[in-house]
Amino acid sequence: MVSYLRIFALPAAQDNLNLIAMKKFIFYFCLVTLFASAPILYSCHKNANGRNTLNLVDDATVLSLSSQQYSTFIATNPPITGTPAALMVQRVGSRLTSAVQTYLSGKGQANLIDNYQWEFNLVGNSEVNAWCLPGGKIVVYTGILPLVQNDTDLAVVMGHEISHAILKHGNERMSEQLIVQYGGAALSVLLSSKPAETQQLFNSAYGISSTLGVLAFSRKQENEADESGLYIMATAGYNPNAAIGFWERMKAQSGGSSVPAFLSTHPSDDTRIQNIKDLMPKALAYYHP
Repeated sequence: MVSYLRIFALPAAQDNLNLIAMKKFIFYFCLVTLFASAPILYSCHKNANGRNTLNLVDDATVLSLSSQQYSTFIATNPPITGTPAALMVQRVGSRLTSAVQTYLSGKGQANLIDNYQWEFNLVGNSEVNAWCLPGGKIVVYTGILPLVQNDTDLAVVMGHEISHAILKHGNERMSEQLIVQYGGAALSVLLSSKPAETQQLFNSAYGISSTLGVLAFSRKQENEADESGLYIMATAGYNPNAAIGFWERMKAQSGGSSVPAFLSTHPSDDTRIQNIKDLMPKALAYYHP
């Protein structure tokens, strides 16, 4: 889940310089395209939080790729059914997706999930991971279950991943890589000319790939998903205070030699946990048990 390939991960200071350079690049790219060609104006837009982002991927192509890649993944990773954990995923997913509709409607943004057909599945995989694809396909790996003590903890995980999807963070990461690797080619064009490479890029951008080579969310994207995830789980009737304990356990999990895929290159550090604590009064305003 990353803005840069994990295999090229740099020390924190250099990583910050890279993020600054990427932001400057996106700004100037948008500025140039503003005067270059009217159709390319669609490459710069605001996400659901109002942040300016780069977007070279059209929704129709993304949804089509999402459906194809999800079907491929499920065919080779059959969902677990009937177990208490699998039932918990279904139960929490149903409550959260209902809450997403309420939350977005309150912001006048219900259209963001017009084409979503929600599915929630638990799959047997030791990786500490979960993801939500455009179109509402959510997968939780069994590897994250030891950190999930109850429905509310799982709501933290799934709410966070749903937020990445509705904020189109995967689209943003794909767009950055289209610039870096393919000179800014539109996704639909790349899909026609390089279908295998496009599918691999999609899987990396949305966290379906194995840990190596997965694109990591930027700290800004992680903060956005943390915030929206709190509001969504609270709207669903889950106490958002549970997020503090969950991220503390995730922080402890990342203290070993390998970082869980769920954290990418941006582990749950004290700053992140403090940010969540700072957001709690606002999150609790959405909470009506």
